[in-house]
Amino acid sequence: MMVLAIILILCLPRKYAVVPLLLAIFAIPGGVLVLAGLHFTVSRMLIIAGLVRWATARRRAPSTGWFAGGFNSIDRVFALWALLAFTTFSLLWMDAQALIKSLGTLLDALGGYFVLRFLIQDKKDVQRAVKVFAVIAVVLALGMINEQLTRQNIFGLLGGFQTAPAERLGAIRSQGTFAVYITAGAFGATLLPLFIGLWSDAKSRIAASLGMIGATVMTITSHSSTPLLAYVAGIVGLCFWPLRKQMRAFRWGLVLTLVGVHLAMKAPVWALIARIDLTGASSGYHRYMLVDNCIRHFGDWWLLGFKDYQNWGWDMWDMSNQYVTYALTGGLVTLVLFIGIISRSFGRLGTALRLAEGDPKRKWFLWCLCAALLSHAVAYFGVCYFDQMQYAWYALLAIISVAVSEAMPSPVPQIQETLASSYEADAAMNWDILEANQ
Repeated sequence: MMVLAIILILCLPRKYAVVPLLLAIFAIPGGVLVLAGLHFTVSRMLIIAGLVRWATARRRAPSTGWFAGGFNSIDRVFALWALLAFTTFSLLWMDAQALIKSLGTLLDALGGYFVLRFLIQDKKDVQRAVKVFAVIAVVLALGMINEQLTRQNIFGLLGGFQTAPAERLGAIRSQGTFAVYITAGAFGATLLPLFIGLWSDAKSRIAASLGMIGATVMTITSHSSTPLLAYVAGIVGLCFWPLRKQMRAFRWGLVLTLVGVHLAMKAPVWALIARIDLTGASSGYHRYMLVDNCIRHFGDWWLLGFKDYQNWGWDMWDMSNQYVTYALTGGLVTLVLFIGIISRSFGRLGTALRLAEGDPKRKWFLWCLCAALLSHAVAYFGVCYFDQMQYAWYALLAIISVAVSEAMPSPVPQIQETLASSYEADAAMNWDILEANQ
């Protein structure tokens, strides 16, 4: 399957190469090829194939270069975050194996993101990628239903993990091809707003409907609070559509509310995380303690991160919070830049929404992207993306960059207008000189 996907990535036209890439990343369980002590996962080998395809391709256009909209602010913040995360982690451990690990992580991040940026260039590419995600969601949902009925993960037969699904308090937690059930559920939950946005295209409604069903099934069968919260966050984000012009006031109101609650509570406001339990078997208290210990031990990790966080308390080795993970493995600068990626993405989407006033369908899809981004931001409080799920995040950022670039006014007509005015001015000046000479 992997070899076939690599051949297709290298040989198909650029606009279709994203199909085998996404299908293979999310349909093939976590296998690893070890060469000279270096670990090449299936997804890494697929990304290397994508990089080869990119390196042998021609430039898209002189005005934009390799990517739709050019190298934008999201790209710059992402690249800086990935490079600094690599640097700080390597300096923290000062070990050859840690350097190799961080190189692999850098390949996952920079390679995965920019390959997707190269393959997704316009609106049709975005729709194609979302349709591929719909197919993946349906296939994985069927497998996860089978886990509930038979207590066997059929994807586990391909290797990478055991075939018996995890259970907690008698509830089966389906995981599909993912390394753990939480990321499987988060994958479905964060895709829901994209499928709802795809529904606005009349020709894509069958794919959108199937995708919404698959995403919902994946969220439910994972039987975990984090995917359910991300699912609800996406829906709540969509419900704010009528209030989209009042979002600045809402954000400030939310901040002031949280400050007020923090002052009124006996515990810190982040202790509310411990009260979240949507399945009856959640570990919200553990998430709360992760955040609490991270804040209380700020002096330990702010510069380059911290090695011995497992000594902070019971189960503190389990960093099931993306924000805490980047703080402890990369220091304050890595955490700030990661939040900056989310903030910049929201900012560019907001600008694109203001510019798309005359196009209701485009404006609604941009809002759906905002809801998907919110869904990921909420999911990060309960899970760390360490398997294929990280590529779903990179794909969303690539789709946001394309959607924003298409909403922005093109610089080409402005350049043409400027040149035309210049030519007219030169012609008038030459005519005046001719008349004066006569």
